[in-house]
Order: sequence, then structure tokens, then C-alpha cells
Amino acid sequence: MNPDPSPDPTAAASQAARPAPAPAPATVSSGRWRAALGLGGWLLFTFAATIGGLVGAPGEWYAALDKPAWTPPGWVFGPAWTLLYTMMAVAAWLVWLRGGFGARRVELTAYLVQWFLNALWTPLFFGLQLPGWALVDIVLLWLAAALTMILFFRARRLAGWLLVPYLLWLGFATALNAAIWQMN
Repeated sequence: MNPDPSPDPTAAASQAARPAPAPAPATVSSGRWRAALGLGGWLLFTFAATIGGLVGAPGEWYAALDKPAWTPPGWVFGPAWTLLYTMMAVAAWLVWLRGGFGARRVELTAYLVQWFLNALWTPLFFGLQLPGWALVDIVLLWLAAALTMILFFRARRLAGWLLVPYLLWLGFATALNAAIWQMN
């Protein structure tokens, strides 16, 4: 045993030179799992808006309507909405990652409002065959989506950009809805 109680200067220097320990693997892993589960949740939630298609899918009624010449073929809508819903979910997830609902209540509430209006459009237009009420809904939807996009830009720029194609598509869909309502 060393009778000198003074600290060993070489031991202190070697401890100071050591790098800080890496975070425990469970912490990193749990953070990644939380993020992955969050993305999955936002994807499931966003795509749940398509359930309205089970209530009102295009059928004989829609086929018999007069439509403008610039109406896209039916096969375009599935891939377009799949891409748009995916981008919407990723945008919401990116905002959610910045503190969850507690920190991003306004942004995520705006997202939920526009999602509800989105989910309502298909049953109104196809299910109840009310293109006039569907037009009111889609105008409100466009406004809610525009507000959501602005709020998302403020929270996380990429999230705002991910909603730009959605807003453009909604503008086109609004014009199409209005034309169909007017022609019939």
C-alpha cells in the first residue's frame, strides 16, 4: 500500500484521455424502435382514410356522369393516392418526431382535421352521390391542408415540402369535383 495519499498524476491523465462512453445500446435501439413504430402508426392512420372507399367506390353512377375531357383515367387515382398518403404520413411523422403531440399539438391537430375532411370526401361523393356537398368538403379540405402545410414548414421544412404535391393534387381534384357538379 502506498502511504502517500496524493493522487497519482498518470492515472488522472489516462482517465481524462479516455473518450466518453457510448450510449447504451438499449437506449439507441429503443429510440429507433420508437421512431419506426411512430412511422408505422402514421402510415396506418393516414391510409385509414381510404376506408371510406369501401362505403362509396366509383361504380355505375360515376360512370354515367358527364365529366370534363381532362378527367384522368381511373387507374391514375390508386397510384396517385398511394404516393400522396405515403408522403402525408411521412410528413406527419417528421413533425411528430419533433416532440410528439405535446410539443406539436397545433401542427398535428391541423393534420388530423385535414385527414378527417379527406376521409369524408369519398363517402360524400361516391357513397351518398352528393357532388355538391363533396365540393364544399374538398374546398374546406384544401384550406385545412394549406394551413397544415404552412405549419409543417415552420416545424420541419421537409415535412412542408412533402405536402406540396398533396395540395396541388387537391387543387386539381377540387376543379374536377366542381366541373362534375356543374355538368350534372
